Amino acid sequence: MNTQTYLAYDYPMLSVFWSMLLFFLWIMWFVLLFRIVVDIFRDDSMNGWAKAGWLVFTILLPFLGVFVYVIARGKNMGRREIAQARAQQEAFDARVRQAAGDQGPRSSVEELATLSEIRARGDITDEEFNRAKELVLTDHGPATGSGTASSSVYGR
Repeated sequence: MNTQTYLAYDYPMLSVFWSMLLFFLWIMWFVLLFRIVVDIFRDDSMNGWAKAGWLVFTILLPFLGVFVYVIARGKNMGRREIAQARAQQEAFDARVRQAAGDQGPRSSVEELATLSEIRARGDITDEEFNRAKELVLTDHGPATGSGTASSSVYGR
């Protein structure tokens, strides 16, 4: 071999594998660190001093702080994250309902008025109207049965 060195000879395939593994473990640790910092601020059961203590512990002794936090409080991390996701989904659903103008479930009178308007426009037949009216009056809710009545009643 000449005086020129080739990287492939100096850095074999197994070393590439271990380097990539360590790199991805390092990235995963950073992701875990950021999730823990977010969880510290998200937790309403801790007071300010406890939050400050955990934050200082995870910043000054990062590896030990992260592992101790996961062991001590990791079980509830998932629960807090799920609770926040549910709260966000409920807030989003409420906003969509408000924007759509939906004020809750419709009464039978409103359902019958809608059915009458649809029949008057000619979108449903008298037979479909009678089937849907029967469902509304027997408190089975809006027409959801099979056939064309359910699809025609709501314009689908």
